[in-house]
Amino acid sequence: MANFLNIENLTKSYGDRLLFGDVTFGVDEGDKIGIVARNGTGKSTLLRILAGQESADSGNVVFRNGIRIGYLPQEPEFKPRMTVIEAAIDSDDPVATVVRRYSEAIASGDPKAGEEAVHEMDATGAWDYEDRLRQLLTRFGLGDFSASVEKLSGGQRKRLAIARTIMAEPDFLILDEPTNHLDISTIEWLETYLKRSRATLLMVTHDRYFLDRVCSKIIELDDCSVFEVEGNYDMYLRRRAERIEAMTAEVARVRNTLRREQEWMSRQPQARGGKAKFRIDNFYDLKERSKMTHVERNVRLDAESSRVGSKIFEAEHISKRFGDKVILDDFTYTFAPGEKLGIVGVNGVGKSTFIKMLQGLVKQDSGEWNVGETVRFGYYSQDGIKFNEQEKVVDAVSRLAEDIRIAEGVSLSPMQYLQRFLFSPADQQKYIHTLSGGERCRLHLATVLMRRPNFLILDEPTNDLDIITLGILEEYLAEFKGCVIVVSHDRFFLDNIVDHIFVMEGDGVVKDFPGNYSDYRAYLDNVAKEQPKKAPESKEEPVRRRAERPVKLTFKERKELEALDAELKALNDEKKVLEAFFALGETCAPDEFAARSQRYAALGDIIDEKEMRWLELSEKE
Repeated sequence: MANFLNIENLTKSYGDRLLFGDVTFGVDEGDKIGIVARNGTGKSTLLRILAGQESADSGNVVFRNGIRIGYLPQEPEFKPRMTVIEAAIDSDDPVATVVRRYSEAIASGDPKAGEEAVHEMDATGAWDYEDRLRQLLTRFGLGDFSASVEKLSGGQRKRLAIARTIMAEPDFLILDEPTNHLDISTIEWLETYLKRSRATLLMVTHDRYFLDRVCSKIIELDDCSVFEVEGNYDMYLRRRAERIEAMTAEVARVRNTLRREQEWMSRQPQARGGKAKFRIDNFYDLKERSKMTHVERNVRLDAESSRVGSKIFEAEHISKRFGDKVILDDFTYTFAPGEKLGIVGVNGVGKSTFIKMLQGLVKQDSGEWNVGETVRFGYYSQDGIKFNEQEKVVDAVSRLAEDIRIAEGVSLSPMQYLQRFLFSPADQQKYIHTLSGGERCRLHLATVLMRRPNFLILDEPTNDLDIITLGILEEYLAEFKGCVIVVSHDRFFLDNIVDHIFVMEGDGVVKDFPGNYSDYRAYLDNVAKEQPKKAPESKEEPVRRRAERPVKLTFKERKELEALDAELKALNDEKKVLEAFFALGETCAPDEFAARSQRYAALGDIIDEKEMRWLELSEKE
């Protein structure tokens, strides 16, 4: 395999804070590598350096000559006042550049520029580029090509950026949190695409199923250093545990030896005067090595919930719509004590609206929510909490409570409480506007739990939290005595937390599925296998027949008309088969999906053309 990237002695710091030092590793053609680390250790910074968006303090980044690089930032940016299709073509990709120049030449009306642009389109084979791009955008739910990018949601902007990156067909993909803000169906599509793609991949993600199923190597940034593990995320966890165990055993051995040597060194100088100098040097070496240790600084989520009564909430005939869009339609449900519910559905179906209605933040059109008197909601919103950006971290928490009760008879000061969420005394003096995405999430989580809620509502809690913190949050929720509702695209997180799932299918339909997300996905797969592969029989369309042969038809036209009857039936049958394929949501290779989409789009034009000819011939008399 050819070497695609070499990183040598890369170092980066911000002020006196070292993110990573002397990092060295290589990436070979075909590698699919996931980078994992705690928040604040420089994962995104490393990717920005590799993408040329930021400079390192020292070290070298060397890519193989001639390879095309695609970079997806964690928060994509687009030029102002662009439409979806313009932003998708706004790329350094050579084919996209040719398509852009062709569009500009046609708009200018300059014949010479138009002729040159046509030659460029011919030379690069770019004529179907925009068609393929439109099909991909439609697949990502971005079918309104003229929509303003500035009005798109975070999830829509992320899907647009992914489409733009994929269409460039780079040799080397650098992806920073590609699953953030995506719905599960899009994540699964992207997962399948990356597994089958020949592109070399280096990505940061907290989605553990995504890591496990896509990556063949894991690189961990820890203690300013790099550790590489061949294999998927599950293998990495085993190797990491072995490394920490070996490190702990080595430090224990060194300290035992150091105790003996300390006794020798403590004797009078004349008692050891004749001893070898190397033993004295070895003592100081042991002393340094004994200081090495692996200290796990983890978030501590052990605050108790307040008592909750037997009545949680009842939803009675709830309906809600925004214009023609139906969120809930006569929804009725009784929530039980200790219940842990996951909510899934495509972006925009109304998941966040559902949980806001439950809390009275959004008013339903009809029906009633009956919430128990002892219920105390703790709401973690995907929009984050509205802090005063010019306030310090410790001041923001102190303003909410000077004395934070975490259990019966146990209270903490704001400074003590914040240290449980990995805010050191120095970090607590930071202004909120300087915090990273992960730090803001931890602060948000701290303010939610400090009120000791007995009913947690978590709306996309996995965005911006590192894998280690996610694992701790899962353990906390598993032991949580109150009730939990989770809206999440993280399949691993859902599998570890929920007892059952609400599937919001759109048009107000909510299906209650017993089991976690993997159970639900297995159910869908089984249903799909049982479905007939060809489209089900539908009502027979009126057969185009003529009462008698048109007398003015020539022999050749008569034969053409008879052939058109058969051709139109075959084309309509083919169209039905494709419609059934898209309706069932079957997975297939991206190239096959694109080919079927192209064929479906072409069929409409072919059928229209042949029907017009059929009418023209049939009306001859």
